[in-house]
Amino acid sequence: MYCNVIYYSMSNSRFSISVHILSLLAAAGEAPLSSGYIAGSININPVLVRKELINLRNHGLIDSKEGKNGGSWLAKPANQIKLSQVYDMVQQTPIMGQTKNIPNPDCHIGKQINTHLDSLYKDVENTLRNKLSKTTLADFTKQFK
Repeated sequence: MYCNVIYYSMSNSRFSISVHILSLLAAAGEAPLSSGYIAGSININPVLVRKELINLRNHGLIDSKEGKNGGSWLAKPANQIKLSQVYDMVQQTPIMGQTKNIPNPDCHIGKQINTHLDSLYKDVENTLRNKLSKTTLADFTKQFK
């Protein structure tokens, strides 16, 4: 018997973009960085960077000033920013996705697969959140020499 299961992969790049932005700002210290400079490092359009900067500012992680001498900087020390905060701020879908189909209830796998997948996905998400809650931006940026 064939059992239909659809898997979805994590496609959210906002976490990596936000951590990249925050890492650059942490390395810059008090010097404000422009969205153009940040976009050049990430190699993406400055418009996308500005959208993430707004989100980071709205969540109290950065401050910024507009204009010729403007830019962005960390609103608090890097050792006070947990990567779990960033993850929670940008994560829109579960890391492992969600199964949207309704498997065949006559299949011995199909009738239980979503329950067991949901449990597995919750465990993976909890493991990730636990690791991120123990890692500060300062811890992460120590890797860059």
